Amino acid sequence: MKIKAQNPEEYLEKIPEDRKIAFSKLRDTILDNLPKGFEETMSYGMVGYVVPHERYPAGYHCDPKLPLPFINIASQKNFIALYHSGIYADKEIYDWFVNEFPKHSNHKLDMGKSCIRFKKPEHIPYELIAELVKKVSVKDWIELYEKNIKR
Repeated sequence: MKIKAQNPEEYLEKIPEDRKIAFSKLRDTILDNLPKGFEETMSYGMVGYVVPHERYPAGYHCDPKLPLPFINIASQKNFIALYHSGIYADKEIYDWFVNEFPKHSNHKLDMGKSCIRFKKPEHIPYELIAELVKKVSVKDWIELYEKNIKR
């Protein structure tokens, strides 16, 4: 399910009603805990949190015209997704998240390389997401990206 939107507010308006409150709370959780220097925008058809070109002129290696992506959130067909590039790039962050998740949820973690899927909006562990978002500064993300992803 792809939602066509020009900005995060329009994206939120187009989300199915049964997900709006949870998605809005997820967005607010990210915005309230996002380290300074990241910027909210639309990225890959999702709400994204990126390092703007002003901070990292090289942009994303796959398409340097795009800012460096960090976190994305999306309302997919069967779930709400949170994509966190730090989990993908840093095994320590990945291990921390996997170990912390059961402390914040009674449900099984549904996760890919960087994608955390929440099939039921009421199962989103907002406090854990807040901690995850705070873990990586812009400087840390650029260093991780250049070390582990950019080729």
